Amino acid sequence: MAKLDPGHAALLGFKTIIEPFRIHSTQRIVFPTREERLEAIQRAGWNLFGLHSDDVIIDMLTDSGTGAMSARQWAGMMEGDETYAGSNSFYAFRDAVREITGFEEVIPTHQGRAAERILFSILGGPGKVVPSNTHFDTTRANVEYSGAKAVDLVIQEGKIPSSEHPFKGNMDIAALDACISEAGAENVPVVMLTVTNNSGGGQPVSLENIRAVRAVCNKHKIPFFLDACRFAENAWFIKSREEECAEMTPLEIANAMFDLADGCTMSAKKDGMANIGGFLAMKCPKLAARCRDLLILTEGFPTYGGLAGYDMEAIAIGLREALDPLYLCYRTRSTAYLADKAVAAGVPIVKPVGGHAVYLDAAALLPDIPRSELPAQALAVALYVEGGVRGVEIGSLMFGDAASMELVRLAMPRRTYTQSHMDYVGEVIDRVAAKARAGEISGYRIVEQPSWLRHFTAKLEPLKPWL
Repeated sequence: MAKLDPGHAALLGFKTIIEPFRIHSTQRIVFPTREERLEAIQRAGWNLFGLHSDDVIIDMLTDSGTGAMSARQWAGMMEGDETYAGSNSFYAFRDAVREITGFEEVIPTHQGRAAERILFSILGGPGKVVPSNTHFDTTRANVEYSGAKAVDLVIQEGKIPSSEHPFKGNMDIAALDACISEAGAENVPVVMLTVTNNSGGGQPVSLENIRAVRAVCNKHKIPFFLDACRFAENAWFIKSREEECAEMTPLEIANAMFDLADGCTMSAKKDGMANIGGFLAMKCPKLAARCRDLLILTEGFPTYGGLAGYDMEAIAIGLREALDPLYLCYRTRSTAYLADKAVAAGVPIVKPVGGHAVYLDAAALLPDIPRSELPAQALAVALYVEGGVRGVEIGSLMFGDAASMELVRLAMPRRTYTQSHMDYVGEVIDRVAAKARAGEISGYRIVEQPSWLRHFTAKLEPLKPWL
């Protein structure tokens, strides 16, 4: 366990999780009945993305842009400078990104996938190969939309939900070297590393592994970028689990992570603690110039990039707040609290518990539903129908043949729900687990799907009628 200052020691000295903030604004929750929920999911084509917010009691679909901002962020937004070119808010935003990443070239975008689209429009293309530990959905789609091939090279332990390896998000270094050698370094325009590894259960990447990826990239003279959406949570896990970093602050660890990379894509809707926004940052001025050309074409002028000035103010403050040790301690313990509830209900989960979500192992809970019948979607729908809890499938519906596991992610919106909300979610998990064991949950088939990112808008139907 990493050494903590007295405030953190006090937080860990008691069983009760104490939120390191006070709540002074609330939003009403609607409580639809089971019958209303069943009607709602039918109208949505059995796709949880198609529900309206008032159809949901506890929304754990994503932690992206769904959190509560702080009083300091709201106050900062009042300082928002909406000047089209040269906004003061951009420079506040730029300085915060530089302080954390060390990258001189900072390009704002309206969210993370816009940064990915710009980067891979330039670096991708037919015949190219882009390795990562595990590409998340929009990253994979943007790579493949360019004509390139997205390759996942997470360590073997990262594919086993029950494995207790402390850094299951690590890249398989030997596999990375072999992948580059097979494809030819000239065909690998960039190596990506997702921190934390969202598709693999929110698992962290060690600083040692980041150094090893850097060494392989140096050997083959290939740029190395981080998908840094949850960089602060990854830094906290490094502090907690990597002995050499126990005395470092989360900011110092983040600095060390980014110092090993050539650039990053970032959704500020995660560890930027904001409701919208992202950025592309890098060391190379020539690549940055090409990215800005495309930014102007599709997002906006380089000092706003599709964002309002007040959004950039909120992100500048949120990036620093995400590195607060008290917040990170509370965040990871809150997630672990819900994980304990799932385990107590007899539901297999991805271990160790990640920072931003609890991942239920649908394949283990529903062994009689084959992958072709989408077991994780079946479990996700059951959680909604029985208790109004909306999670998301991360399995064969989302990734098709590239899926290595069948998971349901219950994402924790930042600073949004309390312990009693998680107690309720725990009860819903327990009820659904009982139905699973009784054989009362069946699979699904896809009846309509788009060409890209099908999980967002696909229509499905159950193989057996709901009662």
